[in-house]
Amino acid sequence: MKRETAWAYFFIAPQIIGLLAFAVLPMVAIVVLSFAKWDLIHTFTWVGFGNFSYEFSDPIFWKSVTNTLYYTAVFIPASLILALLVALVLNRKMAFRGWYRAIFFMPVITPTVAVALVWTWLLNPDSGLINALLYNVGITGPGWYADIGWAMPAAIIVSVWRNFGYSMVIFLAGLQGVPAQLYEAAQIDGAGRWAQFRYVTLPLLSPTTFFLVVTSVISSLQVFDQVFILTHGQAGPDDATRVIVFHIYEQAFRLFQFGQASAVTLCLFIVILLITLMQFRFQRWVHVDA
Repeated sequence: MKRETAWAYFFIAPQIIGLLAFAVLPMVAIVVLSFAKWDLIHTFTWVGFGNFSYEFSDPIFWKSVTNTLYYTAVFIPASLILALLVALVLNRKMAFRGWYRAIFFMPVITPTVAVALVWTWLLNPDSGLINALLYNVGITGPGWYADIGWAMPAAIIVSVWRNFGYSMVIFLAGLQGVPAQLYEAAQIDGAGRWAQFRYVTLPLLSPTTFFLVVTSVISSLQVFDQVFILTHGQAGPDDATRVIVFHIYEQAFRLFQFGQASAVTLCLFIVILLITLMQFRFQRWVHVDA
């Protein structure tokens, strides 16, 4: 028994070491650094809540919070509604249905860097394909990521296009789990398509919707890569695309203020945790089978 136990620990040791090195220890380091001032060169100085008070009084930090909330408030409903509509269409019997599903899901497995670079060219204010098409129909295209008012919408468009395929697949799985007998019973009772969708499809899809809402909120609050690449590593015009994770990146790897970056990271973790707990607390709208 001791020999088998030793071999068991031997085989799980790489996973345990990786978890400690790349998850547990960095979390502990973030908590410690959030109460200190350190730039990797000078003396490690304990400042207590000084990093938090500095960030909470910094208008740039609140700008990043506002932009992140704006991104989240638009991205989640746009991506989920689009994903549900496409899933409803692709759940019907049609020719090449499998190919359509694969095409819509393909952006999800495409590297974010490649997606952002392609969309950087498409949304180029001067020579982009989208503005060229708009010009051909008599519309002057916006400045997209080079314009204060369009920088964040441009980032949201790219994110929705890349991510809605994942939600579509999850919705498809949920739709295929709805019993056909319920639709037949609704038709017998005289329910039309809209009534079937409202009183049968939506309630039975609520667990799927709840899962997607929770995961989408977590991911949207941590958005970084597509915004970073789309705006060429900057925060956009007048910090229009400065999100929280970009602010953390700038504090840590450009200004070398690791204490302030850790303080913002800790705040972001607490906010995500509280929002997730609140979602689980107020999930009464989720249908539960008896």
